[in-house]
Amino acid sequence: MVLISERPAEIQDRAVPCHWEGDLIIGKNSKSQVGTLVERSTRFVMLVRLPHDRSAHTVRNAIARKITHLTQALKRSLTWDQGTEMAEHVRFTVATGVPVYFCDPRSPWQRGTNENTNGLLRQYMPEGMDLSALSNYQLNRIADELNTRPRQTLGWMTPAQKFAQLVASAP
Repeated sequence: MVLISERPAEIQDRAVPCHWEGDLIIGKNSKSQVGTLVERSTRFVMLVRLPHDRSAHTVRNAIARKITHLTQALKRSLTWDQGTEMAEHVRFTVATGVPVYFCDPRSPWQRGTNENTNGLLRQYMPEGMDLSALSNYQLNRIADELNTRPRQTLGWMTPAQKFAQLVASAP
């Protein structure tokens, strides 16, 4: 496990884009979940359907499937908390080429972009909702709504616009 303290400074200060933060949103009775991936500099969000469980194997495969749709230049790292769902982080890195960094225990602010995004996502997926009922289509619509919402921190551009700039400039 590589801790966040060993993460390069370029990730911390958002000087270089394409570094991601990830987490799970947990649903009704802790029996359903959705994976969240947020690009740190653009706030672009991708949601990952996890309808059956949040085992390390399931999460690794689902997150890897989602992130491999990006070119290598658009996926430089992933920062996660120390939940057991990322116990297969080494296999994830081998499969995707994306190194994983872990926050210190009980330090969610070290993934602040993701924590803020999860708060916004709770408008669409409130506490107590059965998240396993959400289809990929519904999750993509939720992500699209957030990605097309202008953000003050982005100079009133949308995450989708900022991410499109990254895609256009990626080698």
